Amino acid sequence: MSDAVDAIIGQWIEERAEVEDDLWPVQLFGRIQRLAVVVEKAVKANAAKHGLDVGEFDVLTTLQRSGPPYALTAGTFLKASMVSSGTITNRIDKMEAKGLVKRVRDGEDRRTVKIHLTEHGHEVARAVFTDHLANYARLLADVDRDLVDNAAEALRPVLEALGDTTLD
Repeated sequence: MSDAVDAIIGQWIEERAEVEDDLWPVQLFGRIQRLAVVVEKAVKANAAKHGLDVGEFDVLTTLQRSGPPYALTAGTFLKASMVSSGTITNRIDKMEAKGLVKRVRDGEDRRTVKIHLTEHGHEVARAVFTDHLANYARLLADVDRDLVDNAAEALRPVLEALGDTTLD
């Protein structure tokens, strides 16, 4: 059986036979990129079902998994999300208007503002994440669990080699 990446590689070999030996990274990165598109589409649809965009989903779930007191600085989100400070500000503004988060000045350093998950934000985060996990399971329903586990394990050293070892 072959997939779209095999077809792409075949087209390149037909077009430029001299690069055949240089196409080996496409085996991995092409599949990761195509998989990311499929997953992103499913994640967007799930977030939208809960009245969120993907950025809002990311903020909610990041706050939820951070544990009590469910509060982080905007700078923390900035490092984790690799978007501009203006984007984070706009995202938090929208989420505050929806009652999902609130800004609270730090008691020890009044210059620091933390983004807190509201009770409504907790409810939405729990629901959207439960659906998110079900969505992932649905996407992989026809794939052997051992194959998924082995693929995940095989990707760990690749990410480590590329320096992706921390959340910041």
